[in-house]
Amino acid sequence: MTLELFLFFTLALIALVTAGGMVFSKSAVYAALNLVTNFLSVAILYLLLDAPFIALAQVTVYAGAIMVLFLFVIMLLGVETLRAEFDWKKIWLQAVLALALLVEGFVMLFQRMGQAANLPFNTASVLTNPSEMAKVLFTDYLLPFELTSILLLVAMIGAIVLTKQVKKRSL
Repeated sequence: MTLELFLFFTLALIALVTAGGMVFSKSAVYAALNLVTNFLSVAILYLLLDAPFIALAQVTVYAGAIMVLFLFVIMLLGVETLRAEFDWKKIWLQAVLALALLVEGFVMLFQRMGQAANLPFNTASVLTNPSEMAKVLFTDYLLPFELTSILLLVAMIGAIVLTKQVKKRSL
């Protein structure tokens, strides 16, 4: 086992453990700290893939700006004082859909493992050159990029709606 492979598996394990710790943490502050650790481990994984620009963007945008925003929200809303009752019976549909998505991801992964990557661009120049990355992102991968932005917008609106409902109940 090479050092690079050992680092990959170690960082992947750290990313999985901190993601689980974030989801199952009872404290919002500890969940945020687990999320920061997850972001940093993913950034180091990007460095192992020779993608320094993406690693730097991961650290600055996610571990830096987004986490500061999360911590401000935690402090301003006083999330630690709010205790919502979690009922597993109410999320059965979401659990089934998440399981289906996980199975689909594994099926796609195993189908593509034997195939060579058929990329329409030079991977080395795209991962290191921001202008080449932007060109590929906004031409060949415009639809997935736009769908991701819509998904993030819907998640932000959902978080605001859920926060407003929780605030009304606590008053």
